[in-house]
Amino acid sequence: MLFTKEMNKDDVILIVEDDAGHAGLIRINLERSGIRNKKVFFKDGAEILDFLCKEKENLFKTGKSYILLLDIRLPKIDGVEVLRHIKGDKELSIIPVIMFTTSSDPYSAQVCRKLGCLEYFVKPVNYEEFLNVIKRIGELMRGGLSNSIAALPDYIPPDE
Repeated sequence: MLFTKEMNKDDVILIVEDDAGHAGLIRINLERSGIRNKKVFFKDGAEILDFLCKEKENLFKTGKSYILLLDIRLPKIDGVEVLRHIKGDKELSIIPVIMFTTSSDPYSAQVCRKLGCLEYFVKPVNYEEFLNVIKRIGELMRGGLSNSIAALPDYIPPDE
């Protein structure tokens, strides 16, 4: 199921973050931003791919919707490879992916956008700035995700 104008209260947010401190801040501050949806945490790229491969069969049957908040620097399988796998899979490619990473490398951002990420946010070192970025992510989720894809200037749909 694709995201339409607004997130449904039943939509599940999948968060892939290997830093427990960052994971806690993300959870708390998404809730402070008004995002009360169920959140499921994963600590590495292999864990999220295993989950999605198992869930893939149920995506259309149950009508369950997901949004993925994905770090790049992850153990086992990095976030770019996770994104590449998701956007290269016909069923999984409908899942909106927001990158949230310490990597401010413009090349990484460009690669992620070309692969089909919805948005790319850099994790600031400063605590207040970190909270502001989480707030912006919350606003993006509340405001609707499907229209944001068209707003990305570098968005190139993945080859089918």
